[in-house]
Amino acid sequence: MGSAGAVDIEGKSLPRLVYVSREKCSGYQHHNKAGAMNSLLRVSAVLSNAPFVLNLDCDQYINNSKAIREAMCFLMDPLLGKKTAYVQFPRRFDGIDDSDRYANHNSVFYDINMKCLDGIQGPVYVGTGCVFNRQALYGYKPPTEKRQKTGFSCCCCCSDDSRSELDFEEIDDVFEDSDEQEKSSFMSLKVFEKKFGESPVFIASALMEDGGLPKGTNTQILVKEAIHVISIGYEEKTEWGKEIGWLYGSTTEDILTGFNMHCRGWKSVYCMPERAAFKGSAPINLSDRLHQVLKWASGSTEIFFSGYCPLWYGYSGKLKWLQRLAYTNHVVYPFSSIPLLVYCMIPAICLLTGKFILPTLTSLASIWLMALFISIILTCVLELRWSKVNIQDWWRNEQFWVIGGVSAHLFAVFQGLLKVAGLDTNFTVRTKSADNAAFGQLHVFKWTTLLIPPTSIVILNMVGIVAGVSEAINSGYNSWGLLFGKVFFSFWVIVHLYPFLKGLMGRQNRTPIIVVLWATLLALIFSMIWVRIDVFLPKKTGPVLSQCGIEC
Repeated sequence: MGSAGAVDIEGKSLPRLVYVSREKCSGYQHHNKAGAMNSLLRVSAVLSNAPFVLNLDCDQYINNSKAIREAMCFLMDPLLGKKTAYVQFPRRFDGIDDSDRYANHNSVFYDINMKCLDGIQGPVYVGTGCVFNRQALYGYKPPTEKRQKTGFSCCCCCSDDSRSELDFEEIDDVFEDSDEQEKSSFMSLKVFEKKFGESPVFIASALMEDGGLPKGTNTQILVKEAIHVISIGYEEKTEWGKEIGWLYGSTTEDILTGFNMHCRGWKSVYCMPERAAFKGSAPINLSDRLHQVLKWASGSTEIFFSGYCPLWYGYSGKLKWLQRLAYTNHVVYPFSSIPLLVYCMIPAICLLTGKFILPTLTSLASIWLMALFISIILTCVLELRWSKVNIQDWWRNEQFWVIGGVSAHLFAVFQGLLKVAGLDTNFTVRTKSADNAAFGQLHVFKWTTLLIPPTSIVILNMVGIVAGVSEAINSGYNSWGLLFGKVFFSFWVIVHLYPFLKGLMGRQNRTPIIVVLWATLLALIFSMIWVRIDVFLPKKTGPVLSQCGIEC
């Protein structure tokens, strides 16, 4: 920890930097990032107790020195500041290829969805680039009126514990020789210890609405207390990770934590300065990107199967219905992978079976279908014009939504179901090649089971197109019109998976051997199943063998 009293060249005090390393031991849950953030929250409360907390991932940096000041404009607003839980900044990245092949910028989410949520109850918390009101992290509800101060903080800081021998001038004024008041204070101490843990110093800081340390604080005692609040068993039998701090129970603790704050009635703000506030790195490799999406989708399924699901949690709070609908979308979206997988396979199945993807429609049904498509297109155009997201970013997002939907989202659903059944699974990534050139990681191939479903869909649609063309050649010109309609839908699926195909082929546009072998196996299977393809023999009119046999 840096020494106190350090100044810069202008004589102004410099902030101190404290590096925190948690105590870890086998047999205890450490809760990954959420556990680390809760430890930092307690240490900072003991050492400085600043009223605001900046959360930034280790792979990000401050790109705009005025970003914190902009956040303070919302958090210190005299009217709405006390009811604002956090100010969220959009995530921006360096080192992404110009075409943004795998939609790392995620422009539709950060420049459209989050801005829309800002008009309801506020954006969701995305895990980084966020400035918090410390009081919101302690499980409090937003203040409706000035919280009445009590003498509890003085009592708990003057307990017999050797770590909390602090001196307050208000002690004589707050406490008198009243047995009833002492009993009440003692009971209050027990209640807060059950909630925050057995640290009178931390409890005292948690009750200081405007932050700061009491006068006469002994720095050496605070250092000992900071070590105590990150000890291995401190959170046992407390509400940390349940109602206080970053919540446990999901790999996407960010969504869970922000949702809990909004349920209590807090609001959040989306701040988008012209110069990006923070920047960081993103996985530009196909397999790494899919595993990142798998982690997010798995966290959503964990929340869906938990007690914090927006479908049934928080109805006694102050969460607005539109905000609940948005959180529900964040939780259930992995399950859309099941109908999406079916929709991507239907065109190929129609080509293989000779059926058409759409049934015969009446005039009225056709009008309703056209009206639906036109409304969807107009909605997209309106969103793009309003958000100023360009068409390329929007299209990349659409493509990767299909790629991630039939791979990472699908696996996340099965992971969630297996976890509910008591089984745990882990999908590993294996590096096959490397490249040190610019954007070298973009062309690295890493085999993972997440590549199997999209590869199968591509092969199935390609085989279907070949089968459909072969059938049309064998049937005559009358079948070509219907064929174009069938091929269009299969081609539309392949176009959406085009970035995935480029990722498979790598820099040299060569598909790895393992994918070639897998694709060949599937092609043989589908060829044997679809036995009606015979382009070398012309079709003859006459009796059908299946009806009258060879004696006709």
